Amino acid sequence: MNKSSLANNYKRRNLSFKKGIGSFLYSSKGEKYLDFVQGIAVNSLGHANPYLYGKLKDQAKKLWHVSNAFIIPEGENLAKRLTKNTFADSVIFQNSGAEATEAAIKVARRYFYSIGKPNKNRIICIKNSFHGRTIAAINASGSKKMTEGFGPKVPGFDHFEFGNHKKMKKLINKNTAAIMVETILGEGGIKTIPDFCIKELRKLCNKKGILLILDEVQCGIGRSGTFLAFESAKVKPDIVPIAKGIGGGFPIGAVLMTKKVAKGMLPGTHGSTFGGNPLAMTVGNAVLDQILKKGFLQNVKKLSEFFHLELNKIKEQFPKIIKEVRGKGLLIGLQLNFDQTKFIQLLMENRLLTIRAAENVIRILPPLNVKKSEINFALKIIRKVCKNYKI
Repeated sequence: MNKSSLANNYKRRNLSFKKGIGSFLYSSKGEKYLDFVQGIAVNSLGHANPYLYGKLKDQAKKLWHVSNAFIIPEGENLAKRLTKNTFADSVIFQNSGAEATEAAIKVARRYFYSIGKPNKNRIICIKNSFHGRTIAAINASGSKKMTEGFGPKVPGFDHFEFGNHKKMKKLINKNTAAIMVETILGEGGIKTIPDFCIKELRKLCNKKGILLILDEVQCGIGRSGTFLAFESAKVKPDIVPIAKGIGGGFPIGAVLMTKKVAKGMLPGTHGSTFGGNPLAMTVGNAVLDQILKKGFLQNVKKLSEFFHLELNKIKEQFPKIIKEVRGKGLLIGLQLNFDQTKFIQLLMENRLLTIRAAENVIRILPPLNVKKSEINFALKIIRKVCKNYKI
């Protein structure tokens, strides 16, 4: 392989692909892989989904890009559908998850500025969470590994360890604007915040007069079995950044927000050259056409319950290898009793693609329209690797 001209900021596997169909990828050498990475929960409807392709192709013949200085009907439509099917009253479109979380931070701070409380600008986050890789987002994550070497820390963020409610409450002061957490920590090890904790977070934020931001960039848009993962807690957050699955592989991010906090976002307070472009909005609408179909999310729940059940059986069979099965819906984590690098490599050699997360976790992220036969194929490979694994 010729020396790459790309920067070395990714540790890429020596594997490339020429095409993808549904749950499968085909390598440059013609090898077929079951892809349970799907761009890290991005391809919500699998590779080269015919419906998405058709909509994208039709739109590409008409109009690709127009400035947000003008009305974009495709964006108006997607925003209306998102507000109709969620807690939100307003939407701002971006191009990625990191942009969406950055915008969520701006919305929270701008809200308090707009009501005459500019000093309420600090955001409380979980230490070693993940909110993106922009300069503010890495500081929100509170990870030394992510912030090291990038100069002075961006101020305005306070951190507590996952599950340390006492520390979290102590951090709240007169300058706190919001608590921002991932409903299900993705990069942090597929750790689900229980529904009762989400409810208590909402009560706490109400009591203290601060905002609740639930980051659903990875766990949202049907991946949990509900449209947004927090819905099972029956709460109403103030701000929710989304991305990944809403584009089905096309770059889209968005911030969902209530009418109350949206009031602070006046013309000129935020913008995005490419955010909300007609191509992206068309694909977003096409994704919703599929995910909001009657029975689609019920099928995600059904398949995920089967997958979790069978993975737990494998865990019971190989307790020295698998410590815990984590996650919700089709956002699944296998926590091993040791570093997961070799195990992931063996899965790949057996034609199953997965990806790592913190705490020795292997992330399993099939498309939401995965077939049961494909899940069974993945289970067969995982069992085989467990059976032959030498500790």
